[in-house]
Amino acid sequence: MVAGKAADKKKSQPGLLRIVAGNWRSRLLEIADVPGLRPTSARIRETLFNWLASDIHGTRCLDLCAGTGALGLEALSRGAMRSVFVEQSSLAARVLRGNVDALGASAAEVLNVDARQFLKLRDQEPFDLVFLDPPFSADMHGELCRLLVEGDWLSEKAKIYIEMDKSQSESLLPADWVILKHKTAGNVRYILATVKENRSLDS
Repeated sequence: MVAGKAADKKKSQPGLLRIVAGNWRSRLLEIADVPGLRPTSARIRETLFNWLASDIHGTRCLDLCAGTGALGLEALSRGAMRSVFVEQSSLAARVLRGNVDALGASAAEVLNVDARQFLKLRDQEPFDLVFLDPPFSADMHGELCRLLVEGDWLSEKAKIYIEMDKSQSESLLPADWVILKHKTAGNVRYILATVKENRSLDS
């Protein structure tokens, strides 16, 4: 987990993650005990959703390598229309389903499948917002970005959120993507990108 500062002080119990804002504000999510699981901190989520403030309502979201589902559930809490969660770990997927049930998140779908295998299928509509946060050690960022493009998974004005180790190069992004926003927190670099012709936020 990314080490937080003041913004994370509200997380009152170990093993639990708090939704920052929206309809489920302050609701707690259980964190599965899975090696390498690294939930996105409240501080980073708050920054990300400030970036996306005018773009969340009514969106179709894809949370790849979902883990706790914190990103996709935060999006639903703030007005997204639908979130599909893709998680390879059977334990993490089971805990995520429990979080979805506890919230009554009827617009959430949890799939226990490898993200690369999921992206090689094509039985979903394109997504408006993709959260991409694979394990840093798996070195999957470039491949997942490529599969998103090749599979035509992105809607016309889609935005892609990516978390990576700060030592990783942004050159892994497809050539026709542009970075709209980026910051670092601890050892994490986080990026909001889109396809060049869809650029709408200030860099």
